[in-house]
Amino acid sequence: MRPRAKILICDDQPEILDAIKLVCSSEGMQCSTVNSPDAVLPKLAEEEFDLLLMDMNYHQERTGGQEGLNLLRSVNQSDPSLPIVVMTAWGSIPLAVQAVQLGAKDFLQKPWENERLLSIVRNQIELRAALKGKERLEAENSVLRSAQASTSEFVALSPGMQEVKRIVEQVAPSDANILITGENGTGKGVVARLLHQLSGRLQQPLISVNMGGIPETLFESEMFGHVKGAFTDARADRVGRFELADGGTLFLDEIANLTGSQQAKILRVLETGEFERVGSSKTKQANVRILSATNADLLAEINAGRFREDLYFRLNTIQVHLPALRERLDDIPELTRYFLGELTARYRKQGFEVSPEALQALRRYPWPGNIRELRHVMERAVLLARSQTIEPTDLGLQSAVSRANVLDEMDLESMEAHLIKKALDRHNGNAISAAKALGLSRSAFYRRLQKYQIPTTN
Repeated sequence: MRPRAKILICDDQPEILDAIKLVCSSEGMQCSTVNSPDAVLPKLAEEEFDLLLMDMNYHQERTGGQEGLNLLRSVNQSDPSLPIVVMTAWGSIPLAVQAVQLGAKDFLQKPWENERLLSIVRNQIELRAALKGKERLEAENSVLRSAQASTSEFVALSPGMQEVKRIVEQVAPSDANILITGENGTGKGVVARLLHQLSGRLQQPLISVNMGGIPETLFESEMFGHVKGAFTDARADRVGRFELADGGTLFLDEIANLTGSQQAKILRVLETGEFERVGSSKTKQANVRILSATNADLLAEINAGRFREDLYFRLNTIQVHLPALRERLDDIPELTRYFLGELTARYRKQGFEVSPEALQALRRYPWPGNIRELRHVMERAVLLARSQTIEPTDLGLQSAVSRANVLDEMDLESMEAHLIKKALDRHNGNAISAAKALGLSRSAFYRRLQKYQIPTTN
């Protein structure tokens, strides 16, 4: 049992409260007392307790335990995870059974034996701690496994990545919130893991969440948790991402995908550190370091009214921008070696090497998908290469390189006409849809169609 477990005791008899408090306090427990059922819920709202020990009868003329049963229902609705042990002076087994059916974890008959009292209290507190620990551990393990990647995954030989490395090493030990920007596939998640690994929170969880993958209706439940019965299908308590990350790091990926209402809810937690589980009025606190990432231009999103400026400043104490792979060609050989080592181990293949010609082809390719695409190309090569030496034909880059070379040879007007034709092809000749996809007004798009004599269906 953790030190200074907190117990709330409810009974209308002062001598009972004093006796239980004396017994439990002698075992190192912190005890608070109230003498009325009406005082229990306000007390639970003020403080977080590990157990509630409550009487079932509060008036001599009423011995049916109805007051206790009503209180039991109310507490279970407020905090279903709180263990409740009921007491009765009447030794009513049917009442005790009814209380257990309503959610009580155990019952104690007055007058009690101190050893039995302490045994019940210890068992319930330890059981609750074990269940909470298991829930947290299961959630943490799924993210910690990915967070234990070696720092060899972070390759920084090119000048641009050397600067990124310098900033990361300088700011990681602080608790500053960091915004990681860059195109899709540039390794923003790798940088987030490295920041966590180099921080003072390494022994605490790194919790990652894709903000674009959470439905609006489940956002609060996912981020802040919910209590049993808070909504349809809420069959058990759920710990939210902020609570799971308490003491550690919370990585909010694709932060630009938040809706306006979601931004307001996140901002409130960042400002106060406080939140409530859905269906609960109890305020919780979380001490988390926020890392966020996006491929969007957040300043442009702010100017367009789609992203809150105050949230941007909360997230962006320090910004780390990752260059695209085409801007860090010096890193390609080392990245290639890293992926080959990982993939040959995964697929139980013999060691591979990359021929100089293949390496040159990798350097010439424009990499629209960045590092993520490079890993995919190396995975394909490991599976399909004809020998232990990977050649250019094993990479599957020829057609893409040819397309890139064609674009390199175009002048600006030819390239613009080419892009317009491709947009029209994607939208079945519909000029309005193509113009919207290219970010052009209808009139500007039609002027270009006339200029390049490109036909459309409308």
